[in-house]
Amino acid sequence: MKKFFFLISVALVFSCTTKEEVDLIVYNANIYTVDDAFSKASSIAIKDGKFVAVGDTEEISKKYKAQKQLDAEGKTIVPGLIDAHCHFYGLGQNQQVVDLVGTQSFDEVVDRVVAFQEERPSSFILGRGWDQNDWEVKKFPTKDKLDEIFPDTPVALERIDGHAYLVNQKALDMAGITADTETEGGEIVKEDGELTGVLVDNPMGSINKVIPPASLEQKIQALKDAEQISLDYGLTTVNDAGLSRDIIELIDSLQQAGELSIRVYAMVSNYPENLDYFLDKGIIKTEGLNVRSVKVYGDGALGSRGAALRAPYSDKPGHFGAMVTPVDQIEALAQRIAATDYQMNTHAIGDSANIVVLRAYEKALDGKTDRRWKVEHAQVISQSDFDYFENGIIPSVQPTHATSDMYWAEDRLGEERVKGAYAYKDLLDKAGLVALGTDFPVEQVSPFLTFYAAVARQDVEQYPEGGFQMENALSREETLKGMTIWAAYSNFEEDEKGSIEPGKFADFVIFSDDIMTIPAEEIPNVTAERVFLGGVRKK
Repeated sequence: MKKFFFLISVALVFSCTTKEEVDLIVYNANIYTVDDAFSKASSIAIKDGKFVAVGDTEEISKKYKAQKQLDAEGKTIVPGLIDAHCHFYGLGQNQQVVDLVGTQSFDEVVDRVVAFQEERPSSFILGRGWDQNDWEVKKFPTKDKLDEIFPDTPVALERIDGHAYLVNQKALDMAGITADTETEGGEIVKEDGELTGVLVDNPMGSINKVIPPASLEQKIQALKDAEQISLDYGLTTVNDAGLSRDIIELIDSLQQAGELSIRVYAMVSNYPENLDYFLDKGIIKTEGLNVRSVKVYGDGALGSRGAALRAPYSDKPGHFGAMVTPVDQIEALAQRIAATDYQMNTHAIGDSANIVVLRAYEKALDGKTDRRWKVEHAQVISQSDFDYFENGIIPSVQPTHATSDMYWAEDRLGEERVKGAYAYKDLLDKAGLVALGTDFPVEQVSPFLTFYAAVARQDVEQYPEGGFQMENALSREETLKGMTIWAAYSNFEEDEKGSIEPGKFADFVIFSDDIMTIPAEEIPNVTAERVFLGGVRKK
């Protein structure tokens, strides 16, 4: 008997001493792993920035030990959230300009501009976020008040979708834009032959050329501001839909110096100098940065009537919108990019733009496999064109666009055409996955609003009753996948992130509530209580 107890004691001592030392153990959690089986767990072990084990609390405690342990107190944990389409640097830039989001009238826009200029005087006033569709008078504004208040100071106010400017006469003069200026791929809006100050899509480039460039310090601050906002919402990877070489290199240098930690999937802006550099250089990949795609603009936005439609706008006879990038250029770009390892990600809103992009993809990718090219937004699709997504093309969509646009989308598109708009379930059924994002700062940063819009198809006031075109709502499981593993797959990163599995980066979020089970109307109120990136707490 003494020998028996001796052997048991030795076995216990041996089992304790053979526990593997890890950096962090999280236990007593409600974990949605988002693995292939969409399995659940209650504990995770983390070492060297990666998950080493996932299982139940008793199992993990028997095999691992750590000086740092976290009792999750039953809270819900999901993989680090990925925003599959946003403007990360643009969000940071917005923190330095007049915030016009949520303005209810043009008078309020003017008031905010005046107040901002009094507080932070600038030689060139910039603002972003106005949306005439939110105003009682749903017409484009004009520059008259800006001319009166700021006759000698240029002003450029960007529409919320980034596809239109309202500028004053001073800015027009600096850019050399007159009533006789001709344009392609957009519109210089006039009334009775006179400039209104509204520029849609390509003409905005003339204004951009006269806006003073940001200093290095301002660029760094913008990136850090955007990171803090993103991490606060549980985003651990952001797909920035269009960056220049200098900002990509700045992100890399800040990450290498430990001054920026959020992971960035950088889409290279479609400018000759960017393509000449990156396509020749090839894929750039670190743990924090992935550069392997090109962002192309097909057309404009529906809200500013710049989206390219096959038939005229229902609320503007004779107006079709416009292609920002001509059809022949999209086709040539597709051929050029297909000859490299880069991915092509093209903004396409209108049904005309979407079919142009889909046909160009089909032709360029003939005989090629696993290229994962994306259609960014895929917003209005003709019923006959959904089948293109069966061929490995990934729809990258933003659910809050549906709930932002639903008040006027049918006015723009008509009763029949709107049925093919914001059709996320139809796209999922054809493509097998959807990558979900926000398009922030066009929409709010909150991924919880993304989740809510995808499953409930309502605004936060629960309008409309029963949801907007609910046949295209996503399930909660599909939505979480779209914000994690499917987004990671669309980035060629499914082996390193997107689910809580051994060997992947220990990026995860602890939610205030169980987003998978609470009533739908409570989803917008969920918060990211704690955020971990590479096993290190960032919030």
